[in-house]
Amino acid sequence: MKNLYDKSKIKFSLIWIIIYVVGASLADALSAIIGIEKCVTVVFLLILTIILLNWLLKHNLNVEYGLCKPTQNPKYFLYYIPLVVLISVNLWFGISVNFGLLESLLYATSMLLVGFVEELIFRGFLFKALQENSLKTAVIVSSITFGMGHIINLFSGANTINTICQIFYAITTGFLFVIIFYKSKSLLPCIITHSLFNALSTISNTVNISTTYSIIIALAIMAITIVYSVIIIKLTPKNQPTIINEEQKKETA
Repeated sequence: MKNLYDKSKIKFSLIWIIIYVVGASLADALSAIIGIEKCVTVVFLLILTIILLNWLLKHNLNVEYGLCKPTQNPKYFLYYIPLVVLISVNLWFGISVNFGLLESLLYATSMLLVGFVEELIFRGFLFKALQENSLKTAVIVSSITFGMGHIINLFSGANTINTICQIFYAITTGFLFVIIFYKSKSLLPCIITHSLFNALSTISNTVNISTTYSIIIALAIMAITIVYSVIIIKLTPKNQPTIINEEQKKETA
């Protein structure tokens, strides 16, 4: 695995994306056949998480991929308060018992693991690999790829409109997480936010709301993530170049 990483980080990241997407889909399908929600998925994601963590620590790449404390003062990120708002989205319309106790535990655990795996693969591996050639391309591709990856929910029987909404707000959220990672050098705020946002969907009442409210939620998330991204870019110290400034330097070099 290290040989592939050293040879081509982009291929390395794409292979992990394929392993995750295909593996998670098959695991969900097997869980459905067994009749216990996420029972196989939890095992698959746990194994994936252990493999990835072990590999990063073995090769001392945990800091390279943001598994460390932020390097910037939290005041530049508004003390991450907007992330708390994002985490709360799944509670805006109340709480609902969507699964039994066992399935709720399995679902919540799988969602926590998904947050870690997706952040490491999309914001870590893919973004860092693409960043070596072009920061702007890395931001765009990482964000869009992350958003489009949610189209797989359609194969699980998800509502089409809800899935489209999810794709759009996932793209802007992906952009925000890239900005946070790039500016703070830490992936931990993104992992925590993503994991808790996912986990709270276990008891979310959003599954019972109308399409109109789904669109409203999507627009609200997009507004929060876009505005917060701009604020972070504006507030972070000038001696750390923004995405726009770095691209301009490349063009004039």
